[in-house]
Amino acid sequence: MSDYCVIGSGISGSTIANLLAKKNLVDVHDKGRGPGGRASFKRIKNKIGFDHGTQYFSPKTSKFKKFVNSLIKKKILKEWEGNHVFLNTKKKENKNHVKIIGKNGNNDICKYLLKKIKCFYQSEVKKIYYKENQWFLLFNNGNVKSYKSIILTCPFPQLKMLVKNFVKRPFIKKKLKMDANITVMIAIQKSKNSPSSFLFDDPVLGWAGNENTKKRFKSKYDLWTLQSTFKWANKNIKKNKENSIKNSKILVKKFFELTKIDKSKTYYMINHGWRYSSNSKPFKINSYWDPKKKLGVCADWFVGPRLESGWISANDLFEKIS
Repeated sequence: MSDYCVIGSGISGSTIANLLAKKNLVDVHDKGRGPGGRASFKRIKNKIGFDHGTQYFSPKTSKFKKFVNSLIKKKILKEWEGNHVFLNTKKKENKNHVKIIGKNGNNDICKYLLKKIKCFYQSEVKKIYYKENQWFLLFNNGNVKSYKSIILTCPFPQLKMLVKNFVKRPFIKKKLKMDANITVMIAIQKSKNSPSSFLFDDPVLGWAGNENTKKRFKSKYDLWTLQSTFKWANKNIKKNKENSIKNSKILVKKFFELTKIDKSKTYYMINHGWRYSSNSKPFKINSYWDPKKKLGVCADWFVGPRLESGWISANDLFEKIS
């Protein structure tokens, strides 16, 4: 039996799994098809694809900067260069803002952290119960597995559903509304000297990232990742699956209007809805650990809306466990 089960393979899950695996046997379970969580990479063919979750990260704390720099030296991560167009009048532009991305995709950071760890994908936990000092996990395929210790890294609403009866701290009773995001990936006709990204000042479309400028692949098309504003997604996420074509067309229309890029044929269009994308209101604790039951929780929503927040939360939990 493995010592720890980590649920989730995003930045917090992969970080805590990597730290624990130095001295313990660790299993990772994730309902997705591969690692990354909200830092996933949507592969189309060979190296061609889209960062359809986290667009980039810009390290703020000295510890995370040190970690990121070590991965740049190992050629896991790199800087996303080019012309990043800042059109948002509600925010102040930081001219020294560095955008870090994965060499092949933004899930590279999670792949690197999990490379020596046993991972089970398309493995969704439906129910958790505790009996005779052991945790029992019921999975979507009907399998049941038992572990001495479990770590959850899922979005807050899912966490409440799974373990609200076992967590004794007041944070579990809070009402936390996580913001949604609707992302559309498009392939359009190539145009010369396209910017690397746009940050918009618009109620519907928040961001557009040019995947070709990340210099990971060569394509006969220009590939763009479009991300809605939280406000618009919060209103439309519930019916996004049935309205995926309609919602996609709204974002694509906005993209051509706002960027002034010549409107061309859209060769393909993929819609992905993130129901639990971000939390801008952090808690007063960075993670949770119950040493008696051996139940831990770490996630970006403890700390803030950034990818770095998940890394901070995982390191905080590791200190508590140690």
